[in-house]
Amino acid sequence: MAQAASKTCEVCVSAPGSHYCIDCEEYYCENCKFLHNRQKLSRNHQFQKASDLIPEGKSKCSKHKEELTLLCNTCNVPACSSCVTGNHKGHTFSKFVDAVAKLQVENETKIRAKTNEANQNIKKIEESLKLFDNSVESVIKTITDEGSMIKRMVDKTVAHMITLVKEQSKKEKDKLMNMLSNAKSVLVAGQALDKKRNELDKTRQDKSLVQKINNLKEEISKLTINSLPEFPNISFKRKSVAEDDIRQLIGTYNISNGAPVLEKKEQRHGNLYICDDCG
Repeated sequence: MAQAASKTCEVCVSAPGSHYCIDCEEYYCENCKFLHNRQKLSRNHQFQKASDLIPEGKSKCSKHKEELTLLCNTCNVPACSSCVTGNHKGHTFSKFVDAVAKLQVENETKIRAKTNEANQNIKKIEESLKLFDNSVESVIKTITDEGSMIKRMVDKTVAHMITLVKEQSKKEKDKLMNMLSNAKSVLVAGQALDKKRNELDKTRQDKSLVQKINNLKEEISKLTINSLPEFPNISFKRKSVAEDDIRQLIGTYNISNGAPVLEKKEQRHGNLYICDDCG
């Protein structure tokens, strides 16, 4: 296939080759493209903009000076056809482009899974925050209503209990806010990695691409999604009014502590390396 670096029309050899004929595998200028489409044999040929073409990599084996078209599955390095009967004799091989495509698919799949899970975590945390805030307000109202029944003698106790509820509920809410912030950070990081992946998809497929893809794979592996803990809850238990026990008149509350956040462990796979001898 004609290389993307050649941007001169391959027909008139003078004007810029801004269009690429997929059927002929040649670059055409605007005028030659028009004439090409009017010819009977080529009127149905498909064109695409030359700027949209991804240049093909043509890395060569440093030992045999041949194009690296294979991947040695045994050594996990790129190889040429001569390597099959040379240093890699008896090894198993696959097409280099297929190996690169497999790595790209794996990276995309992992990013999609992690960003999707991050989105789900954000939704669950936001819903929990809303419910928790409503519950906190409900408990505060209940405590206030109960305290108003006891008149002056319980005003101090009511204010004290409300302060405790707010302080302790704030601690739990702060935990949820931290979890929400972490989840959003994971999502942003995942989106950044996805953007980097898209850029690599349009990069020349040479031996440096393998290292770049492996670097991206390493970054993806470091992107951790924490397991969601049990979310806190607050409730209020009423008690019957008794003049001899003001504290029991007001009642008690309970806030369930959120479990510690656990980091999910991801299974690590082998990396792709480049042989110093074969390139």
